[in-house]
Amino acid sequence: MLDCDAIDLPSPPTTDRQLAELIQPLIDAHEGQIGVAIKHLGSGKGFEYRSDQPMPTASLIKMAVMVTAYHQIDAGKLARTQTIPLKETDKVPGSGILTQHFSEGTELSLRDAIRLMMAYSDNTATNLVVDQIGLPSTALLMKTLQLPNTQLHSKVYRRDTSIDLQRSKQFGLGSTTAAETIAILEWIDRGEIISREVCDEMMGHLYSNQDASKLARSLPANVRIAHKSGDVNASRTDAGLIDGPEGRIAICILTDENADRSWSDDNAALKLMGEVAAITYRHYYPKALDAVSSINEENKDLRIGSGGLRVESLQRTLNAKLTPSPQLDIDGDFGPATEQAIMRFQESAGITATGIFDDATKTALGTLITTEVATTAPPTDEEAAPKEKSKETFDGPPIVSCKAWAIADAQSGELLFDHQGNQRLDNASTTKLMTAWLVAKLAETDPTILDETITFSKQADETTGSTAAIRAGERVRAGDLLYGLLLPSGNDASVALAEHFGNRFVSQAIAADETTSAVDSYNLFVKAMNDEAKALGLEQTAFANPHGLTAKGHGASAADLCRLAAKVLQNPTLVPIVSTQRYDYKIQTPDGGTRNVVWRNTNQLLDIEGYDGLKTGTTNAAGACLVASGNHDGKRLIVVVLGSSGSDARYADSRNLFRWAWQEIGKR
Repeated sequence: MLDCDAIDLPSPPTTDRQLAELIQPLIDAHEGQIGVAIKHLGSGKGFEYRSDQPMPTASLIKMAVMVTAYHQIDAGKLARTQTIPLKETDKVPGSGILTQHFSEGTELSLRDAIRLMMAYSDNTATNLVVDQIGLPSTALLMKTLQLPNTQLHSKVYRRDTSIDLQRSKQFGLGSTTAAETIAILEWIDRGEIISREVCDEMMGHLYSNQDASKLARSLPANVRIAHKSGDVNASRTDAGLIDGPEGRIAICILTDENADRSWSDDNAALKLMGEVAAITYRHYYPKALDAVSSINEENKDLRIGSGGLRVESLQRTLNAKLTPSPQLDIDGDFGPATEQAIMRFQESAGITATGIFDDATKTALGTLITTEVATTAPPTDEEAAPKEKSKETFDGPPIVSCKAWAIADAQSGELLFDHQGNQRLDNASTTKLMTAWLVAKLAETDPTILDETITFSKQADETTGSTAAIRAGERVRAGDLLYGLLLPSGNDASVALAEHFGNRFVSQAIAADETTSAVDSYNLFVKAMNDEAKALGLEQTAFANPHGLTAKGHGASAADLCRLAAKVLQNPTLVPIVSTQRYDYKIQTPDGGTRNVVWRNTNQLLDIEGYDGLKTGTTNAAGACLVASGNHDGKRLIVVVLGSSGSDARYADSRNLFRWAWQEIGKR
């Protein structure tokens, strides 16, 4: 139990002058108020800037709410498993999923409400938690912990509930200082708030955070961050613990009165946070970055899958030196467009066009442009001359936002139309079609495997990203877990299935070996995914995991996904699942009880008559993806879009492609 008198306030970081020299210019250039606290927990070194200045938290205050809830759980005032009924009057707007996707009468455990509050910053879930702990409790606990500026002032979007109108007016939902916030993070890292076990549970919630637009945006893909962020019009915040080989880095960045109040990923405050986090990480761990995720190893080749500040410099240089300019997005993501630009430059320089930024290409391209350079050169005669307008055409496929698409016959998987359809791209959670397909194939030989009980591991529970919301130690039927995999796109479900079934894909002797670990089984499952891709002739497909989170070498082409989808649509186990919009299930809890979960399909096309599957996918690297099937006048098609500009765009892209394809087929 937490003894507030016994817990010592962490000491401030010892000033790291080299780090200060790297970060201070970024702060000075930012238009807005900033508070920063950074502490490398292994060495005690770090950096502070206005770290004791109280500032608005936006949703960052939800971390203190989480600590308060677990304090009361540990004291026996509340229970993780106690249920909270959702009422229509509880629903508030803003971030989260409860308001839009869950109906009145849904029952959540307190633990699940906390998870939604932290993973999706769910405002409705936050208010449900606050109702359980009591609105004043967070500020009272924080004051007891010697954190007087860390206060929750009201429920979310319920200013009428304010317990301090003056502070609500000044700070909004909550307030804190950067120093107080990293104190909380350091206590969690040490296991000193309540207990080590509880701190590990809170770390799991922090790792589940879905926001990759701030501190996480420029960190290497293999570096984990447990954090909580917040956004309101004038304030953007983020604070967390960045994993490192010699101790985590606690970091909090608070911004307010920002001149840039846009809601794009290019928002100045968001980019500042990403730069500070990346600079700090490579300052303390310069040797921990590999060739794919490194942002400072200047001698490494860059290729598809690379990322970071060096890729940004490469993109900026290619835009400046190629004529015409490829107009690359300066996003630090080495994707197909950057590869094509490299090949153009290599051809012009007489170098073999590999698309890889290797030593020969570095020499030919010269010094990379590390910052935007304004040009004052006068326009050429060609640029100054009036240009003839191009004419709009009305033939050909529709204009879409996606990077690649493919359309196939649903019966045979035969490719009918495509654009960049055979190009391997990040494909996010459409990966789970292969995960489900492997389990369904096992069931063809032995249907009883669908009745096997799967016990969730800690690794499955703590898998980041979209979730089926099943906790370590809880048990589910394998056949039912396929719904948790494909409807809410449960990354946790994919890991649990891989751990459970992976050892079925080796010889019977090995499969029967009871010493085979979950890790071994997981890796065997991923190997089986790649073996099956080869067997199905999916030449541009490779898997590094069963869920689709961004990883080196992981990807698929739109055409390959059409072929895989055609197989899925012929499988009697999977066909009813991919078309199901909602699935209610009772999970078996470790204490012998049960709890209800509701899994809702993320595929919004299922709301429209004629569409009946299959799978969505979204990551920063992949963009918005969709594998869809639809039937019109007896002609069933599969449409795959990869890299659409947003969630709504993927559905618009898909529907436009369906309409066009059905019209083209009708002309034949």
